[in-house]
Order: sequence, then C-alpha cells, then structure tokens
Amino acid sequence: MASILDEYEDSLSRSASLQQSRANVGIPHSGYVNARLEKETPIFNKQRIDFTPPEKINSLVVSCNQLCMSLGRDTLFRIDLGKADEPNQVELGRKDEARVYRMFLDHTGSHLVIALNTSECLYLNRSAQKVRTLSRWKGHLIESVGWNKFLGSETNTGPILVGTAQGQIYEAEISVSEGSLFSTNPDQYFRLVYSLEEEAGPTQVCCLEIERGLDGKCFIIATTSKRLFQFVGKVPEGTEQQGFGFMFGMHADHLPSFREFPASFGYSEIAFYTPKLRSSPRSFAWMMGNGVLYGTLDYGRPDSILSDERVWEYPSDVDVAANKPISIVLTQFHFLLLLPDRVKAVCTLNGQVVFQDLFLEKFGSLKRMIKDPTVGQIWIHTEKVVFRYHVQRESRDVWKMYMNVNKFDLAKEYCKDRPECLDIVLAREAEHSFQNKRYLDSAKCYALTQNYFEEIALKFIEAKQEEALMEFLLKKLASLKSSEKTQTTLLTTWLTELYLNRLGALEGDTSKRSLCDETREKFCSFLSSPRNKECLFNNRASIYELLASHGDTEHMVYFSVIMQDYERVVAHHCQHDDYDEALNVLTRHRDEKLFYKFSPVLIQHIPKKVVDAWISMGTKLDARKLIPALVNYSQSGSTQQISEAIRYMEFCVCELEETEQAIHNYLLSLYALCRPDSLLSYLEQAGTNPNRIHYDLKYALRLCAEHGHHRACVHVYKVMELYEEAVDLALQVDVDLAKSCADLPEEDEELRKKLWLKIARHVVQEEKDVKKAMACLSSCNLLKIEDVLPFFPDFVTIDHFKEAICNSLEDYNRHIEELKREMEEATQSAKRIREDIQEMRNKYGSVEPQEKCAACDFPLLNRPFYLFLCGHMFHYDCLFQAVFPNLPAYKQAKLEDLQKKLGATSQPSKAHHRPKDTDATSLGKGQQSREQIKADIDDIVAAECVYCGELMIRSIDKPFIDPQKYEEERQSWL
Repeated sequence: MASILDEYEDSLSRSASLQQSRANVGIPHSGYVNARLEKETPIFNKQRIDFTPPEKINSLVVSCNQLCMSLGRDTLFRIDLGKADEPNQVELGRKDEARVYRMFLDHTGSHLVIALNTSECLYLNRSAQKVRTLSRWKGHLIESVGWNKFLGSETNTGPILVGTAQGQIYEAEISVSEGSLFSTNPDQYFRLVYSLEEEAGPTQVCCLEIERGLDGKCFIIATTSKRLFQFVGKVPEGTEQQGFGFMFGMHADHLPSFREFPASFGYSEIAFYTPKLRSSPRSFAWMMGNGVLYGTLDYGRPDSILSDERVWEYPSDVDVAANKPISIVLTQFHFLLLLPDRVKAVCTLNGQVVFQDLFLEKFGSLKRMIKDPTVGQIWIHTEKVVFRYHVQRESRDVWKMYMNVNKFDLAKEYCKDRPECLDIVLAREAEHSFQNKRYLDSAKCYALTQNYFEEIALKFIEAKQEEALMEFLLKKLASLKSSEKTQTTLLTTWLTELYLNRLGALEGDTSKRSLCDETREKFCSFLSSPRNKECLFNNRASIYELLASHGDTEHMVYFSVIMQDYERVVAHHCQHDDYDEALNVLTRHRDEKLFYKFSPVLIQHIPKKVVDAWISMGTKLDARKLIPALVNYSQSGSTQQISEAIRYMEFCVCELEETEQAIHNYLLSLYALCRPDSLLSYLEQAGTNPNRIHYDLKYALRLCAEHGHHRACVHVYKVMELYEEAVDLALQVDVDLAKSCADLPEEDEELRKKLWLKIARHVVQEEKDVKKAMACLSSCNLLKIEDVLPFFPDFVTIDHFKEAICNSLEDYNRHIEELKREMEEATQSAKRIREDIQEMRNKYGSVEPQEKCAACDFPLLNRPFYLFLCGHMFHYDCLFQAVFPNLPAYKQAKLEDLQKKLGATSQPSKAHHRPKDTDATSLGKGQQSREQIKADIDDIVAAECVYCGELMIRSIDKPFIDPQKYEEERQSWL
C-alpha cells in the first residue's frame, strides 16, 4: 500500500503553489476579516460638565461620587454625583483675606479637610452644613494627607498622616461627635512623628499613602520633590488604633529606604491604580523631574513594596522647562499627564503616547486633574470649566503591545473575547517559537490559528520536524467540528501513518527504548481516544491495512479490541496457537456469535476450558448451535473427549432445563455410546409420560437396539405403550421385568391377561418350571388354572395342580355367594322405590287466592302455574322465561321443538267428513300425545325451582346486565 504521507506531501506541494497564487491576488491568510464597520469610540472620552460657576474655581476634589469645589474666597460647593440636581453650598464664614490653598477628601467622601493659605485648616463632614476649625493644625501649611482606609468611618477618620510644606509628617485624628450638647473640637490630637529632608534641607511632603500588606505589615509611602520614601513595619495585633508612631520611631536614627532622582520641578505627585473588587492598589506612577517612575506594588516583599520599576521619560514634545506637568492620574494601562493646555495619555507597557487632547484657550489654563478612586472617572478643571473623562475599554489594544514585546500569554489574555485578534497573536507566537526552534510549541500554536493548513504542514515537513508535525495534526484534529468528516478522516489516517513510521524507526534503535515506549503509549491513546472513535470505526478497513502493511500485529490486536472487533482478535490468537488467550477474549466479552464460530477450533485443543466457558455463559448460548462442534470433537472416540461433551449436555439438561429434542437426542447417543448405566437412569428420570419427554422415542428405541441395551429398549416400549413388545423383549432379559411390564395396562384387563399368558407360556415352555408357573397364577388374579393348563405337556400329573384346582373351585363358590347377596339387595331396593313413588303421588299443596307469582308479582291463579316443594310459585310463562336462557343449547332446541309440537296438537282438525269413530280414535291419540308433550316440557322447565336449585348457583357469576346490551343500558341512564 502506497504511503499516505508521500501522497499527502505531493498534495501539499500543489497546495503551496495555490497558496502563492492566493497571496498574489490578495486573499488574506487568516480566516477572519479584520474590518471595523463603525468608528470606535476613544479610550478616554471627554465630556464638558454643564456648569457655569459664579466665581473662579480654586480647587476641586472627588471621591466616592462626592464632588467638592472651592469657589472664590468664601464659598464651598458640594455635589453628590448620584443626585447631581441637588447641589449643596456652604459658606466658610471667613472675614479675613484667607483663601483655599488645597482640599483633601477621604476615600469614603465623608471627611473634607480644607487647607488655607494662612496656615489654617478647616473641616467639613458630609453630613454637616457648618465648617469647623482644626485648631491644633494651625500654623502649618498642609501639602498632603494620608487617609486611613482600614480604620476610617463616616464619623471618625482613625489615625491619619498629614504632610506640611516644611517637610514634617504629623499624625492626627478627626472625630465628629453625634448628639453632643456641647461643641467639641473635631481634631482629637495632632503630633509630629517624622521630618523628611533632602540634600538642601527640609522640603515639602508632596504625597502620603498608607497601605497594609500581609501578616499585619503596614507600608507608608511619602514623596518629596526628588525623593520617594518607604516606611515598613508590622502592626501588633490590637494596636491599630495607637497610630503609626512606632513605624517612624524605627527610623529615628537612620533614614528609611528611598529612591532619589536628580531633577526636580520643586514638587512631585504620585498616583495609584486599584483594580475593581480590590482594596489595595496594584501599581503606581510617580511624576517627578526626570520623568515618571512606574511600577507595581508587591505586598509580599519584606522591605519594599515597589516592584518592576521603570522610568518613562516625558514625551519629546513636552518642554519641561516651559510647560511642566501639573498632575498625573494612573489607570490600568496608562498614565495621564496634565499640562497647562493639554492632556497626554502614555501607555505604561511601551511608553508611547496613545492619546492627546488639546484644550481651547477660551477655557483658560488647566489647573488640576484628579481621579475618583471608587468610580474611576477622571476630572479636570480650569478656573471656569469642569471636564470629565470616561475610560472605555482601555484594554482594547493592549494585546498588540504585549505581542510586540513577545509576552504572548498576556496578549492572549487581553484578546480572548476577540477571536480575530487572538488568531493574530497565536500566529505571531507560533512563528516566534518556530524561529527559536521550539517546534512543538510552534505546532501547538499553529493548530489554533486560521492560517492555511497546507502552508503550516509544509513548513514542518521542510524542517524535517516529524514530531512537531504530529503535534500540529493532533491539535488540528482536536479542533475540528463533528461535521467536518472528510478533514477528520484525512488527519486520522495521516497520523496513523506517521505514528507507524515513527515506531518503525525507533524500534530498531535500542538507545531510544524509552522514547519508543512513550510513542507507543501515545499511539495507543490516539487509537482509543473517544473523539476519534467514530472516524476510526468508519475507516477501520484502511487502518487495518496500514497496520498490516507495517506488520504491527500488536497494535492491530489493540485496535481490534477498541473497535470491538473481537472476531479478528480471536482469529489472531488462534492463528498463533494461543488458544488460552483466545478463550479469555471470548469469556471476557461474552459474544455468543464468536463462541459459535470459534468453538469447533478451540475445543480440539482445550476441551475442558472451553466447556467451562460454555457453562459460565449459561443461557446466553444456544446449545443446539454448539452440537456441531461437539460432534466433530467426539468423533475421535476418546473417552475423555466424549466425557466433556456429556458434561456440557448434562449441564444443559439438568441445570438449564433445556427441552430441545436435539440436545436430549444427542445426550442419549453419547450415553448409548459410552455410559449405558447413565442411559437407563436418564430414561427413568425422564418419566413415562410421552407429553413430558423431550427426546425422540423412535430414535431412542433404534439407538438402544443398535447398541444392544435391552433394558433401555423395554423402558422405551413401556413409554410408547407397546406392552406386548416390551414383554416379549423383557422375557429375553428377566421374567420379573416382564411381570412389571404386564401390569402396566391397568384399564385393559384383556391385554393384561394376554401379557400374563405370554409370561406363563414362557415359564412353562421355555423354563419348564411348574412352580414358577403356579407363582404366575398367584401374581395375576386374571389368570385361572384352566388358562395355563393347555401350556403344560401331557405327562404332567394332577398332583402338580391339585392345590391350584381346589383354590379355583373355592373362588367360584365365593363368587356365586356374592351374586346371590347382590340380587337380594337389588330386590329390597326396588321395593323401597315403589313405596316412595306411591307416597309422592299422594303429596299435595294448597294455594291461597291472594298468592302471587314469585317472578312477576301478579296474582298466581290468573294463569297456569307451578308450585314447588320449597314454597316458590311461578306462572308457567314466567318460569319458562327465567329458565330458558340458562339451559344448555341442546335442551333449548328440544324445548323449542316440544313447544312447536304442543302448538300443532292444539289446532282443530280441518277434515269434517271423517267418520265419527275415526275422529274419536284420532282425538284420543292426540290427547295422549298432548299430555306426553306437556310432561316432557314440565320435565325440562319445572325440573327444579329456579330460585333454589342448581340453576341459581350456576348463574352466580353472570353479570346483572348483558354485556351486549351494556352500552344501550348505559346510554338510557344518561
């Protein structure tokens, strides 16, 4: 058989040229059309807020959908964005020239700290309408606040950190008393915990962030214009309310770990990104003089949570000297920089600017950009206008960036819901793996793409990577739909050929034994795969040819078992004289058809095991179909072989209670041949009722006669009720056996007498034994001495019969006496009967005038009637109607005939010309006939009371409504 691989390689070569022609006319290499039917919305979608402030906007903060803005010198404007139509305005109540310097809103939107340019601080709770002074904070220009996200509530901030313009970090706590009669200061305490410095001395604390890690660790990040400090410490359990003093105390004698950069704007800002459903940030971006330091936060590290740090320089078109970045906001994959007149979005994966939004001069200079950490919206304001950015499908193009830097797993993660993009990533990954000679990985990826099958297959063939080609075909096969039957067939047969080629090459190399075993396991797994089962079954002929052409009998047997082609498996074992294994296969799978086919071969070599297997199959096997195998086997004449045949036949007859005549006949033949003792016992167990005997009587008789088993023949004659033949044959064997046969026809005394005469003649004439002949007389009461006398020779004297003759005469006398006694008893009985008849004639009954018919309930004396001894009285016609339907058919016919005759006798004669004496004579005869007819009718109709006699008892199971009239009766009730 020509190699499928060679044929397919030729087809691949032709497909390659077709592929090139397709490419020349611009057919895409992917199964997807990469076209966008409508313009995609930008990732950052800007919206101007429909709000015209009455005064200039000084500051704006947003958190948890709560927006607060400072307008002019003394006005604070609050909006719950969930209820934007219900704004709230609060007056600061300042009479001096103080202005709002900065505002800080906590993560819950409940606590607002207002820093004034006069180094004073105010506080406003979300539920309050009056601003309160933080007296302990006076004298400090506040630059940053680090909120406590773990202990804060709507009425209490918990311990928080406050950074000043002089580089000092204070710990404070703000609490609002509810229901208090007296107003108390909201600031509970305000104490210095640390001072930050740079080379030039104290500098402002630009940002503060408090985070908690694993095992109670606490991390504090503090930034200045050039440095980023980290404070790490473990908070003892139960001491969370005691604040952060212990963490800063650990660094009283030495500086904490920090990152420093040379350039400086004089300020810096750090932003964090917290994914949804998480409470801790995952990444950070620090805007400082040299660029943006971006990295992730790893809370499992012991000394620093900053990880994977990288500095992205500012875009080339940003003049840092003239237009310094004002603010920064971090999203999942971008950080946004706020410049005086525009916003730039830079991708954190590659540092490329992906978005730029230029603002018109009429709006004024951009002041600040902030992000609501809860909702994710970005807010920008000038002195006149407020803008909001919605972030939409930020990850839409992330897959390209990961793909371009060969991070294919991440690329696939971000395009798993976009199959056209996933196909591109897989193709790039496959090509990358192929170029780096990771052919197996390349094959796995190629199998998941929509690239041309022929192109990829040729690629691996040209690289002589057969293992990778097999992997590609396996993966491609797994991805095919059930409807693609042609492709499935092609790949299945090709893979089979490749497996066989590979096994053939490995089996000859002893150094690759382990690889050969592994390949063999893979091939077996491929053949037994449930997914390939239907295809392999439909094309099993081709697979068998492939296996046969490679001489791989081991896998041929394995494949046959999988296909449940046990006939081929058993035939293989029989051809290799492995009869035990063949029988094991038959026993395991219990296929009766295979037993019938292979039993003639197996029983010749392992008869006992085969019979054991037959017995274990029980009723699943039809013993008639196994008889040919047993006949062929037992023809050799060996006693052991015939014994196995008898053992199975006895099992069928005794255990399975088989009634098939062929089975019983065959067992009879085996008994007659080898076990005559068992033959007779079998016949006796079968009984003498021909209707319950399952063997053929004539066949059994012939068989026993041929083998000279006379006793068995006698038994068969008895069953066939051929008693004369049975006695004749039994006399050749044993007189006692003949006697037992002679008594069998119990109802036919003439035949019994004839049989006993045969026995007597045999005893007298053949055995010449007078005493035994006399014993026959005593054994049968039908024989008399006069019956056997003719058989004796003339020279026999009377002395031999004296006693028998006397006994016979005595019997005659006894019989005569019995007849006399019976005659006397008969005479007495006749006399008593005549007396009873006479007495019955004199019996009478009286009927009152008011008596009624028991059937119709009308007066009885109006019509002819019957009176019974039980007391029931019936009109003649009523009794007739009640009795007639219950009479047997022949009595009904007789009664109808009598009725007709009675009607005929009641008609007057039409012949008026007859003589008077003739008419009298005819009338007399007619009257006698009429009375006789009436008597016959009475005997039938009035034989017994219809209510008290057997007729009522016999009708107890009769339905009240005639079944034929049931439907009519039912309809009458509706």
